This record gives sequence, C-alpha cells and structure tokens, in this order.
Amino acid sequence: MNPNTLENHWMPFTANRDFKSDPRMVVAAEGMYYTSEDGRQILDGTAGLWCANAGHSHPLIVEAVTNTIKTLDFAPMFNFGHPEAFRLAATLAETFPNPLNRIFFGNSGSEAVDSALKIALAYHKARGKGGKTRFIGRERGYHGVGFGGISVGGIVANRKQFNTHLPGVDHMRHTHDPARNSFTRGPVPHGVELAEDLERLVALHGAETIAAVIVEPMAGSTGILPPPVGYLERLREIATKHDILLIFDEVISGFGRLGTPMAAHYFGVTPDMITFAKGVTSGAIPMGGVAAADFIYDAVVENSETPIELFHGYTYSAHPVAVAAALATQRAYAEDGMFENAASLETVWGDALHSLKGAPNVADIRTIGLVGGIELASRDGKPGARAYEAMKRAWAKGLMIRVTGDIIALSPPLIINESQIGTIADTLKEVLAETA
Repeated sequence: MNPNTLENHWMPFTANRDFKSDPRMVVAAEGMYYTSEDGRQILDGTAGLWCANAGHSHPLIVEAVTNTIKTLDFAPMFNFGHPEAFRLAATLAETFPNPLNRIFFGNSGSEAVDSALKIALAYHKARGKGGKTRFIGRERGYHGVGFGGISVGGIVANRKQFNTHLPGVDHMRHTHDPARNSFTRGPVPHGVELAEDLERLVALHGAETIAAVIVEPMAGSTGILPPPVGYLERLREIATKHDILLIFDEVISGFGRLGTPMAAHYFGVTPDMITFAKGVTSGAIPMGGVAAADFIYDAVVENSETPIELFHGYTYSAHPVAVAAALATQRAYAEDGMFENAASLETVWGDALHSLKGAPNVADIRTIGLVGGIELASRDGKPGARAYEAMKRAWAKGLMIRVTGDIIALSPPLIINESQIGTIADTLKEVLAETA
C-alpha cells in the first residue's frame, strides 16, 4: 500500500472525488491561521468547523492536554470516576443559565442530541407520563448525524439518503423569510408568528404525547438563520404551558459565538436542556454533552426503582484528556476576555460583511454575534456550485471559508481582530468578483 495515497480515507460531508483531484491540506495551526501543505498561511474564517473558538494551539490547552495524557490517559466513568470530571461539571454549571446545573458528558454534538432526547423520555416516564414520546423539530434544523438527530433535524439532504427515521417526530416550519427579512443584523424583525406552529402541532398530536421540542436558537449549518424577534420567547411560553421540554441545540452557538456564554444568554431565554460540543474544548479534543435543569435530574434520579438511574452513557464520557482540554479552554476564555472581544466586534463584523451587499450574485447577508451568512444566487440547474467555487477561490487566496448550499458561512475564532475582519471582507470581495 502506498502510505501517501488519498484513496483509503472516506471523507465526511465531502465531495470525495473532487477533493482528491485537487486536495486542500493543512499541516499546522496556530492562533488565527492554518498552514497549508505548500507552506501558505491560511486565515481561518470558520474556527475550523465552528469549534476552534479560542484559536488554534492555545498554550493553556496544549499544556493541559500534554500533562494529562502523561498522568491519566483513560478513566472509566461507569461506577468509577476522576476528580477533574466533577470539577469541569461544576465549572460548566456556572456557564449555563440557572437551573441548568446537571451536566451529562459525551463526545460530540450528535451524541449530545441523542442523549438529550433520551433524557427527555426518561424524565417524562419517571413522572408517570410515559405516553409523552413524540419529538418536535424544525425544518432546516441541524442536530447532528445520529438517527435521533436526523429525525428531529430538517436538512433534507441529511435525511433523504437514509430512509429510516425515529417514529413519532414532527416539524415546525423554518423561519427563513427573505421577502421580509433580508440583509439583517441580529434577530430578524419578522416571523414571530411561526412559533405558533408548536401550538398547531400540540392541537394535532395532543400535548400528552409530546416529550420535547428541539431547536437551534440560531440555526447555523443550514446557512445562518437568526431567530425572529420574540420567537424563542414564544416557544418557551408554549412549551411551559403544555409540559413540553424545550431543548436548545447550542453545539454551534455556545461558548462565546454570539459574544455571550450561550445563545440562551444573548436572547434572554432559558430552555430546559442545552446540548453542547465544539467550543467546550475549542475543538482540541472531542467532547460534547447536555446541560439539564435540576428538576429533570431530580425526577429521573429520585424516582428510579433501580440503582442505575439512567441506562445511557459512552465509553469516552468525560475522558480525562478531553476534560483537561475543556477546563483549560474555559480558563482561556475567561483570562483572555474572548467572549468580551467577540461582543465588542459584533458591529465591526456586521459592517464588514454587509459592505459586500451589491457584490456580484449576493442575494442576502445575515450577521449576528461573530457569525455571518452570505447567500449567493444559484446557477441555473447547479445549486451549490457557485458557493463551492467561491470556497476554492478563497482557499487559493489564503482564506478558509465554509459553504452550505449556495451560502458562505463564516464563524472565525473569537480572538480575531479588526484587521483580520477587514482581510476576510476584502478577500471575499475579490472572490465574489471572480466567481461568475
């Protein structure tokens, strides 16, 4: 076997044939930049994959991971434990809004979502309401790639290749309304009435059958869809009214992405559970989890008729090296003022991206926090082709961007400065001018 062949690696969410004919390889990363295989500095406009919020190779994280793997490479969490896992849970409880003080660890956002769905079922069953088994998701929602996640998710391409989904799932309409909300900053002005879809589904299925509703407070993977003003508040009201758990998927929006610890803080709405991953370790080591309200934990644990209260978990839950990375990441966020930096740059970021209005083929621009979506008009019969070409052109010019369909999605590390924001906007201006 040729060890340098590209053929053996089946790449995820990738046009394998195209990539392997013209690969884009990185070999190192530090701060705001990747180093390409040919030695170029590539400005990271996506925080890796929405995850390297603290930038790359932060010294605190590197040191913590290095030291931990030398002393405790693995510890089982089934009926055993290690002290740092409990310290991290206590630290994160201070990060999430009260009363989301119970932390369940996994290894990814996909696992976090499946965990949250199972916890919701266990909660209702523990209260004698085992008939509440239905989940409500939302069109264009992304909740990972497990069968639970694609079932409550609403991105068509992620569902249609796999014909089997969880039964008993329904979806609210998405909130994208370009006719009324275009070239927006922050929450969009129109669409609060779409939250009434939850009431419609309660009337259709019966509140006694619905366990939980799950949404991204800011939809990310579908192409940056901030919520309408008042929408999340109304979902909270309806869920509370009908004894339905409200789950925020904050795998993307958490840990400073909007300039606040969680998007729940940004919007001032507290759900019953938050799923998290990515930014919890700044992407250095895989980790995910669920922050659950005290009353959920208490119901499951106190009403259990068996010594083990929740028959769920993962081999690598609270892995010692991941825990070390997470603790160091939280310290880096605080000591370096990263959330504050992100908040202070929201206007600068928005100004820079919205300056691209009027560039060739730009149909819409949406910004919130340090997130931006630039929607391009699709080529006839070739949806996604224009943005994909833009991604490749940006790479050639030293900028990493992400695309979803014909939308350029941007989410840089929180350590970005005004000059680097300007570079992203200037590079994209050139790219858009060259992308027919």
